[in-house]
Amino acid sequence: AGGQAQLLAFTVALRTLNCFLVQTSFVPDEYWQSLEVAHRMFNINNYGYLTWEWANGLRGYSYPLIFASIYKVLQLLAKDDVQLLIWVPRFAQAVLAAFADVKLYSLVQHLENAETAKCVYFCQLCSWFTWYSCTRTLTNTMETLLTIFALSYYPIKGLKMGSSCKYLALIAFAIVIRPTAVIPWMPLVFSHFLQEQRKADLILYNCIPIGLVTVGTSLIIDRVFFGEWVVVQLNFLKFNVLQDLGAFYGSHPWHWYFTQGLPVILGTHLPFFIHGCVLAPKRYRIFLLAVIWTVLVYSTLTHKEFRFIYPVLPFCMVFCGYSLKHLKAWKKSAASFLLLSNLLPALYTGLIHQRGSLDVMSHIQQLCNNSYQSQAFVFIMMPCHSTPFYSHVHCPLKMRFLQCPPDLTGNKSYIDEADVFYSNPLGWLNKEFYNDTLLPSHLIFFSVLEQEISSFLALRGYEKTATVFHTHVPQGRVGSHIYIYRKKTGMSH
Repeated sequence: AGGQAQLLAFTVALRTLNCFLVQTSFVPDEYWQSLEVAHRMFNINNYGYLTWEWANGLRGYSYPLIFASIYKVLQLLAKDDVQLLIWVPRFAQAVLAAFADVKLYSLVQHLENAETAKCVYFCQLCSWFTWYSCTRTLTNTMETLLTIFALSYYPIKGLKMGSSCKYLALIAFAIVIRPTAVIPWMPLVFSHFLQEQRKADLILYNCIPIGLVTVGTSLIIDRVFFGEWVVVQLNFLKFNVLQDLGAFYGSHPWHWYFTQGLPVILGTHLPFFIHGCVLAPKRYRIFLLAVIWTVLVYSTLTHKEFRFIYPVLPFCMVFCGYSLKHLKAWKKSAASFLLLSNLLPALYTGLIHQRGSLDVMSHIQQLCNNSYQSQAFVFIMMPCHSTPFYSHVHCPLKMRFLQCPPDLTGNKSYIDEADVFYSNPLGWLNKEFYNDTLLPSHLIFFSVLEQEISSFLALRGYEKTATVFHTHVPQGRVGSHIYIYRKKTGMSH
């Protein structure tokens, strides 16, 4: 127990450092589906913004409620400072991630021995993608952590450990937070059911009560915040699977997860993973099956993202650790290789790549603390949801961004506001702000747009006040820098 406590203390310290060394943005959902919603939930004045998913009941309030509770506590302690609102949720996620890392260690220790457990734990801590994702307020992150917790109670064949009740409850919670959590667990639950002697008991005393309690709780939470009965999980399924409307956000070839997705998130762990799959004993086949099955299922959907398969990474780490342990004479050099080859991508993606959209928020925050606040009007002319919103400003500033909800009515010629804007930025601005009284006090946009709208900026009396670095690999509408322009006061033409 003493060793476990020391390991936990070390892991919490490491993940806390991890939390502060990730200062970049990954995907909009990190804020828009968690912190923005939480900020709106706990705020008495109800300023905040809910995206179209919430208007259509595609997301549930159970996950944002965690952060809303944190916000409420900070508010009651009169500590709801914007920096704490930004960092405390990330820190909470980091602590959970540390507990999950230690759970993975003790699981492998039960399955194998301390030496293999150390190797798996080492691989888990080295993983650049885990470092990049595990402290973020994403539903995918929570799904991954709950998967590790559930795995540590999963009854593996030939072992006397495991608790059906605990692991099923954790999966149920994961499904409430993100319905896709059901995918990796399908083969595992099915396999457990097949080897279970008392099948009826498992269903009657475990599955049904746990299902009723979690679905019931989730329904009540959503009833409170939506103001009506909404079955979020069904809406989510209908939208993403049956209507495949996710394709609105981009489509990829069927093989993308095999050729890019998994190789990228595994990184230099890939050869160890393959080696581990060859070496690992029979009872681990179920883990491999879970990985292959999940990747196959996700491959059938047109819209693909790296984070969707993040929950299978812990399964992969078990094989990587197994491989590392069996390298005997090569073990030390292999471990050094893993550490060094993951260090650069972890630090680069965590500290440099796509950091502008978070850095720019501190410039907006400054508009809160002066008397100018009531006149300020910030317009973010960037691809939809590029930056966080009120959760990173925490004052009722007038702000606007380009909208991009998908069309749910089946209109074939539908074009969202962001696309209309980008098809003719200058024309759009002149039409939208035909009158000087309508003009925003601040315009925020990527450097690639400057050339196109320069005449509008000059004519309306805007001056550049800040340049914020964003990325070394600008693509399409995303530029290398973000510019902040302010309207000169007393200017009229």
